[in-house]
Amino acid sequence: MKADRSIFKAYDIRGIVGKTLTVEVARAVGQALGTLAVRAGISEFCVGRDGRLSGPELAAALIEGIAAAGVNVIDIGMTPTPVLYFATTYFKNGTGVAVTGSHNPADYNGFKMMLGGLTLFGEGIAHLADMIDAGDLVTAEKPGTVREADVIGPYLEKVAGDVKLARPIKVAVDCGNGVTGPTVRRMFKALGADVTELYFDVDGHFPNHHPDPSKPANLAELIDVVKNTDVELGLAFDGDGDRLGVVTKSGSIIYPDRQMMLFAADILQKHPGAQIIYDVKCTRALVPWIREHGGVPTISATGHSLVKARLRETGAPFAGEMSGHLFFNDGRWPGFDDGAYAAARLLEIVSRSENPSEMLDALPTAVNTPELQIPMAEGENKRFIEKIRAAAKFDDAEDVILIDGLRVEFKDGFALARASNTTPVVVLRIEGDTPEALERIKVRFGEFLKSVDGSITLPF
Repeated sequence: MKADRSIFKAYDIRGIVGKTLTVEVARAVGQALGTLAVRAGISEFCVGRDGRLSGPELAAALIEGIAAAGVNVIDIGMTPTPVLYFATTYFKNGTGVAVTGSHNPADYNGFKMMLGGLTLFGEGIAHLADMIDAGDLVTAEKPGTVREADVIGPYLEKVAGDVKLARPIKVAVDCGNGVTGPTVRRMFKALGADVTELYFDVDGHFPNHHPDPSKPANLAELIDVVKNTDVELGLAFDGDGDRLGVVTKSGSIIYPDRQMMLFAADILQKHPGAQIIYDVKCTRALVPWIREHGGVPTISATGHSLVKARLRETGAPFAGEMSGHLFFNDGRWPGFDDGAYAAARLLEIVSRSENPSEMLDALPTAVNTPELQIPMAEGENKRFIEKIRAAAKFDDAEDVILIDGLRVEFKDGFALARASNTTPVVVLRIEGDTPEALERIKVRFGEFLKSVDGSITLPF
């Protein structure tokens, strides 16, 4: 068969159910993954799924394909994606698939994949499409076995055994009808937190708001509850539970790069001199903060799979990216991104304060744009980035970073342009120490981009 190439993204497989992502494609992907496992000497896969309506059907087809290659499957059922990652360490196989559409609309679904302890991304995902197109799939004489297992119990036991709150704390938590509700209800109870629940029932229609805490509109109701009740702060999760949103009593959103400051300072107390990894979209305020707390700031390309690979390469105790994926690798947790565990660690830290919101609001900040986009034709975004990298000459800059697109560091801010790996857009992010600095850098960087291609329309 021929699978639609558009679903094979840089970091995962993702498409519209029944159109680009069908049951037949799910089975073929499963058999391709099973084939890779057989060739690598791997005998077992873990499979979990989020709360989307198409999850059971797609997971069943995926499992059928994996088993057809002769590989055994542990079906952990409906769980947050990080619980799937936990399962691969718990069963010591390092191999699994989360059937999830992440933060995409309700009619999407997809697969996040690990094989032998390594997350598949980039060429590894494209190779699956090649295998399916070529029919390069193993069909075993005897299919693999399929068994069900509960991993949420051991997962919660691990979290509760690791994280200890200094005092009971009151929080509002918005799960957005994603898959996290039942799990975090049990987790916060075990930790001793008093929780005001918003949308804990799993509903793949997402009837109240979309489960994506990176978008301020999705946090509006949580902010209202935090500001107008006696809770001390607010937490929110995305649809599959691998990202965390945080809001304070002032109504402020503590974006992931500022969350990282809190975690880095805490972790560096026990890991002095360690590297702390951050992606190119993060605030420049992270760099002096990490140094002041005894760490080594280490920049990475954007993308949770790429950050995870950098984490493995360096052995750093902590990594994070602006999109909200936070990786604890400090000996307390096995290095995968997990919104619920990040929430638990955050509560552990702020419970030492009598005013958690004030503690979070006091973290260094800057004036910045949201993530801005310039739409382009397929592939043109990457060609545009190549052009601006070649043309980059900034006599007024302190540094020019080319690790992922073009990031220009000025004395009082930065400007970033990079090609999205998931959609045909150029992503822009601009930051200044003051509103005046932000406006000056916008003008400076905008003029540069237009000098390379006068036909583009700037989103600011």
